[in-house]
Amino acid sequence: MRFAIQRDQLLQGVQDVMKAVTSRTTIPILTGIKIVATEEGVTLTGSDSDISIESFIPKEEDGKEIVEVKQTGAIVLQAKFFSEIVKKLPTDTVEIIVENHLQTVIRSGRSEFNLNGLDAEEYPHLPQVEEENVFQIPTDLLKALVRQTVFAVSTSETRPILTGVNWKVENKELTCIATDSHRLALRKAKLQTETEESQSVVIPGKSLTELSKILDDTSEMVHIVITENQVLFKAKHLLFFSRLLEGNYPDTARLIPNESKTDVVVNTKEFLHAIDRASLLAREGRNNVVKFSTVEGSGVEISSNTPEIGKVVEEIQSQSIDGEDLKISFSAKYMMDALKALEGSEIQISFTGAMRPFVIRPMNDDSILQLILPVRTY
Repeated sequence: MRFAIQRDQLLQGVQDVMKAVTSRTTIPILTGIKIVATEEGVTLTGSDSDISIESFIPKEEDGKEIVEVKQTGAIVLQAKFFSEIVKKLPTDTVEIIVENHLQTVIRSGRSEFNLNGLDAEEYPHLPQVEEENVFQIPTDLLKALVRQTVFAVSTSETRPILTGVNWKVENKELTCIATDSHRLALRKAKLQTETEESQSVVIPGKSLTELSKILDDTSEMVHIVITENQVLFKAKHLLFFSRLLEGNYPDTARLIPNESKTDVVVNTKEFLHAIDRASLLAREGRNNVVKFSTVEGSGVEISSNTPEIGKVVEEIQSQSIDGEDLKISFSAKYMMDALKALEGSEIQISFTGAMRPFVIRPMNDDSILQLILPVRTY
């Protein structure tokens, strides 16, 4: 194998696939990056057997030559060293040559590295995905869907299914739900799809976070293919495979209350900053709890009290309060996470009592909601 390539293109490809490479793997060859040179260009692959990422660097793009392949072939190189080397090479072009016995030469300017390669034949094959159920979604919308839900997945392995985000496709609509059983994030989006089939899968939160980091903020379409145990995201020159979590996701629809006893409308930013200030004295220990109560004359009071440190009280104006008076306590962190995920300058919080889950929604937007369970503080 022998090819010359633009360094910045190679580096971008390496950085993308590195997101799937881990040093903690039971299959030694997966600590490497697979490099395949064909007539069309160069393909890089990284995998930890949960996530696999393939990045393709075409021979030319927009009339500019990026890769010159002199001899086709394949090799696996240690990811840690290869990525560091590419980062620090002196010139804009890199030549990679595989000699006999998998010895690999990396040349750039006057610098020359020799790396011992591994046999590419031994690298596990990427999952073969039958492209029957395909739907498309703009990249920026996909990133928003991930950002507005993935923070609510569970970090504990006691219920592995909750470490993923439930994606449900029905009636040409995608619903993404994440919950750790103390809070829930939900976001819906309309889909451009041919199929009328409904599907429900659980994608690991970690996979979605990595995917989101790799995708550029564009409005280009990402094609999504779901099979029994894999999901594939296809963007321009990029394939991202993730395994799905096994098991049934809990039925979250019944958690979301239909009616409410108290509705409060507040300015999102003002409310977020007030919660942030109140949490300053609530960070000690594990509690991080702030109290929220309605005040006569359309205001709400946010307070926090840690006996050994001190207390803080702040009143903010609300646009409107309908229904019964209310005192409730909740985690400041959960509330701030939820507020950061919502778009819009005003939000409505609907309470159904001091010990029942409450729902936060942007005004005039039904596509997104956040639900939080209160904390008992007596």
